[in-house]
Amino acid sequence: MAGRIPLILLACGSFNPITHQHMRLFELARDHMHQTGLYQVVGGIVSPVSDGYAKQGLVSSKHRLAMARLALQSSDWVAVDEWESQQADWTETVVTMRYHYSRAAEKCWPSTKDTPLDQPSASGPPQLKLLCGADFLETFKVPGLWRAEHIEEVVGHFGLVCVSRSGLQLEQAVHESDLLYKHRHNIFLVHEWIRNEISATEVRRALRRGLSVKYLIPDSVISYIKEHNLYTEDSELKNKGAKLRPLTKQTVLD
Repeated sequence: MAGRIPLILLACGSFNPITHQHMRLFELARDHMHQTGLYQVVGGIVSPVSDGYAKQGLVSSKHRLAMARLALQSSDWVAVDEWESQQADWTETVVTMRYHYSRAAEKCWPSTKDTPLDQPSASGPPQLKLLCGADFLETFKVPGLWRAEHIEEVVGHFGLVCVSRSGLQLEQAVHESDLLYKHRHNIFLVHEWIRNEISATEVRRALRRGLSVKYLIPDSVISYIKEHNLYTEDSELKNKGAKLRPLTKQTVLD
């Protein structure tokens, strides 16, 4: 793939717990970006959110990191990075992207995997794009969740690789937003023809009820959950009634 633009895919989120769907997003996105004829995907990063996010049922980042690393043991190109999860407060997505872009530019990425990033390319440091599900575009519409300048930087400067799920019309979401439409050239829409509806929320619900989650998440993750007694009725009550940190932090900043 000589002459192509090196690209790193970054996925931010709770990963509570990581599922096969999370991992499939990387494979689908890599295939799509290679098929454009413009890019060579040289690495992927899973970046779990910090505990300061305050989402109901969010287990400790220590466990979410461990589960993600177990799940991705077989991947030779996707790494788990702990920087975002170890911050004392919730970190805006754009701040996390700046951090990883800086690391890539300094050719010191990543620290958690054995060299999944190819040797530096003559075409310069890799580009960084945010990998997300289609429902991510809907978050831009939530009042108070995003600052306009952050959306501009994430979409306009870095770019999105967005994988579709059934029932969500990606093209319509872009069309209905003036800002997204402005940067439509930097939004790559990936259609998932083999539908995968695995939801971490439903996985947690099944675990609380003592139901099987085999083939929804890796066996190694299931064993870890059992060993540490995660996703119980009590753990789901954590942060109940709390306002998501992005909403309270943006309000303070405004």
